[in-house]
Amino acid sequence: MAGSRDGAIARAARCFDDGAFLTALRRLVALPTESQMPGSLPVLTRYCDEALPALMRGMGFATRVAANPHEGRGPVFVAMRIEDPALPTVLVYGHGDVVRGLAGQWSEGLDPWQVTVCGEKWYGRGTVDNKGQHLIAIESLRAVIAERGGSLGFNAKLLVETGEEQGSPGLRDLLRAHRGDLSADVFIGLDGPRQATFMPEMRLGARGGVAFDLIVHLRDHAHHSGHWGGVLKDPAFRLAHALASIVTPEGRILVEGWTPPAIPPAVKRAIAGLVFEDIPGLPEPDAGWGEPGLTKGEKIFGWTSVIVLAQVTGHPDAPTNAVQGEARARMQVRHAADVAGAAIVPALRRHLNARGFGDVAVVPVLERDMFGAARTDPDDPWVATVAASITATAGRAPNIVPNSSGSNPSDMFLEELGIPVIWIPNSYAGCNQHGPDEHALAPLLREGLGLMAGLWWDIGAGAAPKRRTARDAMPARPGG
Repeated sequence: MAGSRDGAIARAARCFDDGAFLTALRRLVALPTESQMPGSLPVLTRYCDEALPALMRGMGFATRVAANPHEGRGPVFVAMRIEDPALPTVLVYGHGDVVRGLAGQWSEGLDPWQVTVCGEKWYGRGTVDNKGQHLIAIESLRAVIAERGGSLGFNAKLLVETGEEQGSPGLRDLLRAHRGDLSADVFIGLDGPRQATFMPEMRLGARGGVAFDLIVHLRDHAHHSGHWGGVLKDPAFRLAHALASIVTPEGRILVEGWTPPAIPPAVKRAIAGLVFEDIPGLPEPDAGWGEPGLTKGEKIFGWTSVIVLAQVTGHPDAPTNAVQGEARARMQVRHAADVAGAAIVPALRRHLNARGFGDVAVVPVLERDMFGAARTDPDDPWVATVAASITATAGRAPNIVPNSSGSNPSDMFLEELGIPVIWIPNSYAGCNQHGPDEHALAPLLREGLGLMAGLWWDIGAGAAPKRRTARDAMPARPGG
C-alpha cells in the first residue's frame, strides 16, 4: 500500500500551511449564499453548479446537482467516488447556505463576504457554518487520495445541501427519491461548535425543536382601563397564569409527555464523560434552574427544555390606558430522541385544558421546517471506530456528545437511510455563529484537517466495522 497514515495527515496539514485552504475558503465565502433571504436561489445554484465542482476537479468524483423537490428551494450537490461496491461507503455531509450576512453590523474592517485574517481568527460568514467545515472534509479526502497513489480504500459520497439554515426543506423527500444512490454504511458530517477548544469531539445526533404560539384572544378591541378594568378579563394575566402552569418557579417542566421517562444508560454514560471548557464571555448555568437532580450535561443533551422566545400584549412601544383584547407568546421546546416531537403540542393542549385554560389557543409555527430529534446509539460500532481514529491522531479521546444541543438534519439520515450518524465539529462556542463577526479559529481548522485525514485513512485501511444487515440498520424512531 502506497504512503502512510502520517503521510496523509502531513499532506492535509501542508494544504493549510501553504495557503491553499485559505484561498479555497475565500472563494466559497465570497458567494453570499443566504438561504433565508428572498431571491437567494440563483447564488445557491451557483454554489452547487460552479464553486463545488471547481473545488473537487481532479479528485475522481462524479458530480451532479439535484434539484430540490420543493419548488424555489436551493439545490443539492452530490459527488460520488465508488472504488469497489464491496468496500465500506461513507456519506459525507455539509451545507453551503449561510444565515443572513448582517453586513454593516460587523466590527470595523470586517466584511461577511471576505475572509479577514486577524491572528488565529479568520472572520467571514460561513468560515465555520459551514463552508470551512465541509472544506475540511474535501481537502482531507484529497490528501488521502494523493498519499495512497490515487485510491481512498473505501467508497465516498459527498452531499452538500443549500437549505440547512431554513430547516433543510426538501431534503427528506430527496433522500427518499435517491435512497439507492445515497445508501452508505455511515454518515459523517462536519458542523457545529464543540464543547472545548483543547479536545476533539463527536456528536451523535440532535435534539428536536418544536415552536408554537400561545394566544389568548378575548375580544377584537381594547377598552378604556378606567371604565372596564377589573370587569373585563385581562388576556395578559390569563396568558401569564397559563405559562406559569407549564414550568415551576424553578424551571421544572410540568407538562406530562414533554420529558423522557429517564435518560438511557448508554446516553447517561456518554454525558458523564464529557469535558466542558469555561470560555470567557459565556454565561454560567443558573443554580437550581431546570430538572432537579440532573447535571448541566444531562439538562443540555439528555432532557427537554422550554423557553419563551417572545411575549406581547398591547403596544409596548406606546402603552395605552386600555384593557387589551389579546396576548400572545411564542415558545420553543427542545427535546431528545426519547420524546416524540409530534406529541409536544397535543400534550400541551391536554395540560392546559385540564387546568381550565381552554381559552388559550396553541398554534404550531409552520413558517420553517423544524428538525426532528435523532440519536445514534453511543454503543454503535461506528462510534467506537471513529473515536479510536480520533484518539490515535489527537493523542486523547474525544468528547462523545449523545446529541447536539442545536439543530441539524440527523433525523432525516437516520430514518430515511438507516445509517449511524456521526458529527465531527471543528469550531468553538465563541465563534459568533449566526451573528456578526463569525469566525473560525485557525488551529481548529488545521487540526480538523489532520483528524479527518486520519479517519479517512483508517477506514480505507480496514478499520470499518462489519457491515450490518438491513434489520440491524433500522434506527429507533423518536419516541419509539
